[in-house]
Amino acid sequence: MTTSQRTYARHALGLPNKKLASNRNYFRIGAGGNGYDEWEQMVAQGDAIKRAGAPWAAWGSDDTFFLTLQGALAALDPKEHIGQWEVP
Repeated sequence: MTTSQRTYARHALGLPNKKLASNRNYFRIGAGGNGYDEWEQMVAQGDAIKRAGAPWAAWGSDDTFFLTLQGALAALDPKEHIGQWEVP
């Protein structure tokens, strides 16, 4: 996982925070958005999965990326852990 991918992954997990635990697992972004290519690379390397956006969805047509357990663990700093969320 590259430095920029790790930054996006940590944001998706809601890190950093005082509890040192992730509190979510998603990142919404439209094709061509800043970071979209990094998320696509994370999907290709097994660190994330993608759900294509739907025009009728509340967040519009943006795609939603979720970290896999592999990706989430790679994004953690020492002493941080995965909170309560499910990997889709």
